[in-house]
Amino acid sequence: MKIRINHLAKMEGHASFVGNIIATGEVQEAMVQTEEGARLIEGILIGRHFSEAKTVTSRICGVCPVVHYLTAMAAMENALDIQPREIDIKIRKLLEASQIIYSHALHIFFLSLPDFLDFDDDIKMAGKYPKETELAIEIREWAIDLQRIVAGRTIHPLSMEEGGMKRYPKKEDMIKLYERSDEIIKKTSIIGNFFAKLKYPAFSRDTEFIALGKKKEYAYLDGSLVSNKGLNISPEKFAHNIEEIERPYQLVKRTHWQGKPYFVGALARINLHSKLLHPQAKKVLQASHVSFPNNNTFYNVLAQAIELIHFAEEAKILLKNIIANYSLCDVSNNIKYKIKAGKGLGAVEAPRGTLYHYYELDSKGYIVDCNIITPTAQFLANLDADLKVLLPTTLKLNQHQRERRIKQLIRAYDPCISCATH
Repeated sequence: MKIRINHLAKMEGHASFVGNIIATGEVQEAMVQTEEGARLIEGILIGRHFSEAKTVTSRICGVCPVVHYLTAMAAMENALDIQPREIDIKIRKLLEASQIIYSHALHIFFLSLPDFLDFDDDIKMAGKYPKETELAIEIREWAIDLQRIVAGRTIHPLSMEEGGMKRYPKKEDMIKLYERSDEIIKKTSIIGNFFAKLKYPAFSRDTEFIALGKKKEYAYLDGSLVSNKGLNISPEKFAHNIEEIERPYQLVKRTHWQGKPYFVGALARINLHSKLLHPQAKKVLQASHVSFPNNNTFYNVLAQAIELIHFAEEAKILLKNIIANYSLCDVSNNIKYKIKAGKGLGAVEAPRGTLYHYYELDSKGYIVDCNIITPTAQFLANLDADLKVLLPTTLKLNQHQRERRIKQLIRAYDPCISCATH
């Protein structure tokens, strides 16, 4: 039996699915196929000044421009031996927290939720759940305001540079954001409890979950690479030893670690760091009665809902600290540095998993080599492996139900095809 879904809607970018189950029930093929042309961003960057990388790469994706900006900047600082000040690190963390809130609220409610409630029409779903829809929009709007105030505008950041800031957000604007933070935490908790009560399909496949990790922090801006299989190495060693696999007619390189696929994203972070969640996020996770670690990748949606709460709490903490230390927010304190030849890697947790940017600079600061490894490119091989396990369980379903279950798993991963085809 051949299964073909020509267009996978409700996800970022264009992709399709092809599967083939033979008479014995064996799955010969199960694969998400990207349907976008190559963007060639890495080629565009060769020969450009290091200071342009963050601006160019933030155009890779309209949903997650912030994390590309921050990761490129971190890579350049590592190449040039720049250690940013603690106040600037906190501002970057605040901005990335807003990025994750913005992206998760969009995905879990407007893209994945209809699959769990059996709606084909999002407008009808919103009509049945008006309160929850309004809350999801309000949460996103707060994250958008935060990005605009901190980054200089909503989509493509402007305010930061290697070694510091071009412009600091106004203190009064930060205070206004802080004053709304308790309200936002409450709203994310309502959404989190809503997703905790959803019925998720039964599914399990032994999987390696990989994410940034720190001993006493729910890591997302830096850290080592850790996994549930005992991995604990530097991002540099990990990224330079990822196996990037090219398939015929596919414009996305899938990746393996030590010969096997792996998962990155919210479920990986929750599986590895649930004990480090902020109190309200931990409370809602416990109320879900779902045990973690968990190999059911449908629960990536629940993990994103829990992170929605966690990063709202994180943003409140960061806002309070930045406001209390606002006297340090002065561009004259930017780190001074010399341009030189160097190599640097940045690794930051994007909403969909760990993002890597690698750059090599010449003595004048121009890019001579670069490599970008996105979360979607990393988890596509794992998604294919999950789909091979899922397909036989759909044989007793009718065609509509089968396609819905396939789409449900694919969308639960939250693929970003624009990033993958960068």
